[in-house]
Amino acid sequence: MKQSTLSEVKDAVTPRATMLVIGVIALQLLFVASYVGALHEPRLKDVALGVVAPQAVAGQTVARLDGLPGSPLDPRALPDERTAREQIMNRDVYGALVVNPAGTTDTLLVASGGGRALSLALGTLIATVDKSQGRTVRTVDVAPASPHDFNGLSSFYLVIGWCVGAYLCASILAISAGARPANPTRAATRLGTMALVALAGGLGGAIIVGPILGALPGSVWALWGLGALLIFAVGAATLALQGLFGVIGIGLAILIVVIAGNPSAGGAFPAPMLPPFWQAIGPALPPGAGTWAARSISYFHGNGMTSALLVLSAWTVVGVLVTMLAAVLRQRRTVEAGGDAGRTGVE
Repeated sequence: MKQSTLSEVKDAVTPRATMLVIGVIALQLLFVASYVGALHEPRLKDVALGVVAPQAVAGQTVARLDGLPGSPLDPRALPDERTAREQIMNRDVYGALVVNPAGTTDTLLVASGGGRALSLALGTLIATVDKSQGRTVRTVDVAPASPHDFNGLSSFYLVIGWCVGAYLCASILAISAGARPANPTRAATRLGTMALVALAGGLGGAIIVGPILGALPGSVWALWGLGALLIFAVGAATLALQGLFGVIGIGLAILIVVIAGNPSAGGAFPAPMLPPFWQAIGPALPPGAGTWAARSISYFHGNGMTSALLVLSAWTVVGVLVTMLAAVLRQRRTVEAGGDAGRTGVE
């Protein structure tokens, strides 16, 4: 009986299953480390801030802000308030301090549409600095988040929904028909399926956050285009990873998109509030690029999103090429193995 039980256990717990379980545990721990590491202690670091002040005090104001402990700000002098507002809307700076030379009340320009947490943190910091100088500050929101977009998080959640749907769809294709497509035709079919999913999911998401819920005020058509590109980029990347590594590719997609991508996307806390590692990788990953672009469409007239679109396009192109190349190599190996087997049989 003992031997029979042991045999049953060996049959049930194969080496492959053991390795996959170990991989899941590793992803679990990485998930905890990434999210807690990125979000447990947000603080401002080198936030691009415009400073509008009379020439006589501009340099002094910039130097004072630049010398704050921990380097929370990266201030730069701007010629006037109009330029400051333009740079905020172009997403070149996150805010601007307009010094009033004729009084003791300055104006802080912010854009909560780009992340309310950052706007609040900037307001608190500048108010503290001004108070130490015997001055006060009033805050003006030049790109306010929609009243139906609490804390400016709807763009982030929209992007996360698109990403989750993308890698789940690619994973289902792998589970239902084999992780590695047998030939280029099947690989192209999977990519074509992802394209249809991208068009449907992108449109559905844009309609939900726009006309249905009124959470985001941006163009439905622009959000649809972004959603389609993002879904296809993540889906193609997942298919590529599966083509190279089989079912393990699903875990690698989760590692890239969920574990590394979500906490670094600038959703809950925009990039200048994240630790250096997450701040560095966020813009290069689909969730970060997607969140930035979605906020640009919704609150900044589509400004400043070229780099984000290039990132998503790169993920798309590389995903498609690797998926097709992996299928070609797999077909070639299958043909060669069949030929070798035939020759061995003849001999």
